Amino acid sequence: MKKFNLFNEIIITNKQTLLTAINAKKLFGICIEGNIIYEPFTDNEIFIYKGQPEIVEDFKKVLGRNYQLVEDGDRVLIKAFSNWQELIGINTPNSSYDDTTADGVGEFASKSLEDIGWHIAEFSIDYRTLVELLEEKCEGTVLCIEQEEPYQFSGLGYLSDNKHAKEVLFDYCKNIVKDKIENDPDFAKENLTDDEEDAAKFFGVI
Repeated sequence: MKKFNLFNEIIITNKQTLLTAINAKKLFGICIEGNIIYEPFTDNEIFIYKGQPEIVEDFKKVLGRNYQLVEDGDRVLIKAFSNWQELIGINTPNSSYDDTTADGVGEFASKSLEDIGWHIAEFSIDYRTLVELLEEKCEGTVLCIEQEEPYQFSGLGYLSDNKHAKEVLFDYCKNIVKDKIENDPDFAKENLTDDEEDAAKFFGVI
């Protein structure tokens, strides 16, 4: 997965298209690619703005005080990181997982992925491990704010292909469960709890 770090990214959109959207008095969104779209929105869009702004004289503040706009000929350059808290609310409904809280990822939006996360927890594998695997092995985007010093991270993950993500997670977890049952005395087959046994069956290990 690729990271779209709002601390670093400048979103570029067409000035005339933006002005048309502002004057249309309709709800519209600006995607991370700089495209401007109107309702009905699809469930895979990632927004750096969604709303219906007031028509104001100061164009640089038309999207709100938390945005920085610079006009460059027929382009508008947008910095959106200061509006991160509002963007969480706008984008979370479409995300595959939410990594914006101090507790980290607690569930997946997809039922098929959540079933895997739920069952593998019985074998002491947490969501952080699963998310790191997905971000390494799968296609998608992590919309985030991330900086090194002082370290800060907050992000939303968007998987491009849930079917592939499911296959990656399932195979990884199946191998983990198989190895633990064969090699870890705490998870020996005869010592499994009912929940552990159900999880092992879920992954087709027993």
